[in-house]
Amino acid sequence: MSPVNCQLQACTRRHFLHNTGTGIGSIALSSLLGHSANRTAAASEHSLQPHFTPRTKNIIYLHMAGSPPQHELFDYKPKLVEHHLQPCPQSLLENQRFAFIKGHPNLLGTPYQFSPQGQSGTLVSELLPHFGKMIDKVAVIKSMHTDQFNHAPAQLLLYTGSPRFGHASMGAWATYGLGSENQNLPGFVVLTSGGTDPSGGKSLWGSGFLPSVHQGVQCRTEGAPILYANNPKGMNRATRRRSLDALRDLNERQFKQFGDPETESRIEQYELAYRMQIAVPEVMDIRQEPQHIHELYNADPQSSSFANNCLLARRLVEQGVRFVQLFDWGWDIHGTAKSNDIVHHLPEKCKQVDQPIAALIKDLDQRGLLDETLIVWSGEFGRTSMNEERNGSKFLGRDHHPHCFSMWMAGGGIKGGISYGETDELGFFITENQIEVHDLQATILHLLGFDPFRFQYSFQGLNHRLIGPEGNATIQHGLIA
Repeated sequence: MSPVNCQLQACTRRHFLHNTGTGIGSIALSSLLGHSANRTAAASEHSLQPHFTPRTKNIIYLHMAGSPPQHELFDYKPKLVEHHLQPCPQSLLENQRFAFIKGHPNLLGTPYQFSPQGQSGTLVSELLPHFGKMIDKVAVIKSMHTDQFNHAPAQLLLYTGSPRFGHASMGAWATYGLGSENQNLPGFVVLTSGGTDPSGGKSLWGSGFLPSVHQGVQCRTEGAPILYANNPKGMNRATRRRSLDALRDLNERQFKQFGDPETESRIEQYELAYRMQIAVPEVMDIRQEPQHIHELYNADPQSSSFANNCLLARRLVEQGVRFVQLFDWGWDIHGTAKSNDIVHHLPEKCKQVDQPIAALIKDLDQRGLLDETLIVWSGEFGRTSMNEERNGSKFLGRDHHPHCFSMWMAGGGIKGGISYGETDELGFFITENQIEVHDLQATILHLLGFDPFRFQYSFQGLNHRLIGPEGNATIQHGLIA
């Protein structure tokens, strides 16, 4: 085709899109449309087979944005309590840098009691009474380590394998590898609570260099579940179908001429958006659940909450959604005010999540879904063993701490009723079974049936992996049943 004819075709296409009453924004969900530059393959061309039989089919990742203090929840240190508000040993301060601590800080012992729970006897804080009853289903990890101590880079490292923007998120990798079990729902769904998005922003569920069809779709628990899903005024579903067919025809012609694989990805996005009009509102309507389930989760269909999101997460994996990611804001416990200290604010946050996470484990187990659904709970880093006391604050709180933090996993091939890893007597350094962020990612990919060292995507001449280019991650077989 001559350059003139190419230009005329492009102009004709733009003219159609400009003048049709539907437009791209009305046809497709904006949350499904990613940047199309430099993509290398359409999603339909990258339905992979696992390297071996998966231990888990679905993942629910519960992220406490801001990072909970491990000393108040899972890593009890009597020595720290004994030396509460006494000067910190100099050995802990040498060659250390902190985000906010200045001068010579005092140690901070937890004001909360711990007790052994379940047949395993795992120590759990009094702040988590409901969760404590499910502890025999859970592997508590006390020895997580990261090399980032600011929120956004640490969150990016956790979910994309790099502290810098531009890489594919864990959920995108999961759907790239396994796809979705429900063609009417996205394979990767994101839910937020706490009033704001996490510090790392939407890159935490982005597709990066992977085809844009794999990026997470953020759903709302109030109002329309997804923006732009409803038909515009004056358009019915049949009209939208005709408009979508016309757009598909144009996109297919463009693909045949130019061979841009992202065009195929966008065709799939438009079709999914159309199907989601029916499927998403139904699955997101927790009013369909019986009253005893609402009471189990402490969910309220009339409001937005973390509890509602946990119930939605169960409903979504039940319908075949591959990866559900929940972010709950409000865990940055610095102690600069009553609104972010360990005495007043932390108990409120724990009360908001304690019953729902216990309900999620129990509900999945009773439905026979826990064995095939991996639940992960974590922040992005740990908190210091010292009181921050920023600007002379009299409230108790802890600074950012990369050297150790606690998390837990349940279901999906994980050993239940174990405590994994240890820290020193003041809870500052790891002394046993240190787990790096890439180790965690490698373990999750292994449970999904993929060799984390071979699971990769070629982009701009490099083979990218979730675990990073170094290849020194370790699958934590001690956590796997």
